[in-house]
Amino acid sequence: MKILIIEDEARIAKRIERMTRDFFDKEVQILLSDSLENGLNTIETQSIDLLLLDLNLNGEDGFDVLQSVTAKSFQTIIISAYTDKAITAFNYGVLDFVPKPFDETRLSQAFTRFTSSEKQPNGAIQFLAVRKVKTIKLITIKEIKYIKGAGIYTELHLADGRIELHDKSLESLEKLLPSSFQRIHKSYILCWHEADKLVVEAGGRYNMLLKNGELLPVGRSKYKEIRLRMI
Repeated sequence: MKILIIEDEARIAKRIERMTRDFFDKEVQILLSDSLENGLNTIETQSIDLLLLDLNLNGEDGFDVLQSVTAKSFQTIIISAYTDKAITAFNYGVLDFVPKPFDETRLSQAFTRFTSSEKQPNGAIQFLAVRKVKTIKLITIKEIKYIKGAGIYTELHLADGRIELHDKSLESLEKLLPSSFQRIHKSYILCWHEADKLVVEAGGRYNMLLKNGELLPVGRSKYKEIRLRMI
């Protein structure tokens, strides 16, 4: 596992590094950057799994890059004293916001969220950022009908019929999305408001009929859970 810490105060960066190694394992690879420029260069040249980002770096605003990093395949945890920006950070799809000053218990909670399938509360995230050729586009959560796994990408299927590609995996998005979204199949996450009824076909196959008439497959291991939710 590779983790990038973007923090301009060396003392705090070392403290975060120590706590991170204590939680994950001595074998975790940790990269340190003391500026947004260095951090972005690292992101472009290295494949990371988790970003720990301060929002104020030598006067630079971490929100200037937040949209672009949350559009990428890795997860982001904010560690910042700017607690008034926590709601905005969650809106843009960060996994957690750890306020400074912090202790090992609070940082461990954020890491536990990263390693588990814990969902965000409804309303915590309002956008998913997707990368375009020269820009970042924000997709509101309310636009999404369902999400389909597509190799190393995922497809966001929107209410107006458009499909947008996202760099995060289904597993990563599952942690970010609110409880109004549910994994119904190894390749599908459904917005529950779009569900109409379960359809049982010959041979023990299951499908979910959406309100617009589309059919999505339902995994055998998910059937009982979904049936109970439909009642």
